[in-house]
Amino acid sequence: MPSIDSLIHRLPGPLRVLAIRHTELIKFAIVGGTTMVFDLVIFYSLSLTVLEPKPVVAKIISGVMATILSYVLNREWAFKNRGGRERHHEALLFFTISGVGVILAAAPLWVANNLFDIREGHNSLTMVLILDFVLNYIIGNLLQMAFRFWALRKFAFPDENARGAAAGSTDYDPTPAEAAEEQLGHS
Repeated sequence: MPSIDSLIHRLPGPLRVLAIRHTELIKFAIVGGTTMVFDLVIFYSLSLTVLEPKPVVAKIISGVMATILSYVLNREWAFKNRGGRERHHEALLFFTISGVGVILAAAPLWVANNLFDIREGHNSLTMVLILDFVLNYIIGNLLQMAFRFWALRKFAFPDENARGAAAGSTDYDPTPAEAAEEQLGHS
C-alpha cells in the first residue's frame, strides 16, 4: 500500500508542490479523521448505554481516549520530524493542548444541553443523534482542530527537523518547504 508521501509525489505539478508544503496539515487531518471515528464509536457506545443521561461525560471520556491515540499517531507520523523538547515536556504540552481541545469540542454540546435544554424537547432518538453529531463532530471538532494544529506546531513540536535531522539519522525526511523547493528545482 502506498504511503501518503508517495501519493503526494504522484500529484500533478502545482498541486504536488502545494500538497508537499502542507504535508503536516494533510497528515494531521488524516490522524484527526481516524481519531474522530474512534471518538465517535466510543461516544455513541457510552451515550446510548450507560451514560445516556450524561452525554457531556460520555464526550469527555471519548475525547480523552481519542487524545491518547492522537498523541501516538501525531508524534510518530504527522509531526515525526518535529520536536525540540524532551519527551516528557512534549507529552505534557500535547496533553495540555489536547485537554483544551477536548473542552472546545465538548463546549457546543454543553451550551446546547445546559443553556438551551436542547434534549428536553426531543423525544426522537434520531433527532438527538443528529444534534449530538452536529454539535460534537462538526462544530466541536472544527473548533478543536484549528486550535490544536496551531498550538501543537507552536508549542509541543516547535522545531522542524528536530528528530529527522539528528546526526546519523537514516529516516530523515525533508521539511515540506525543502521538499517543495527540491521538486521545483527538478521539475
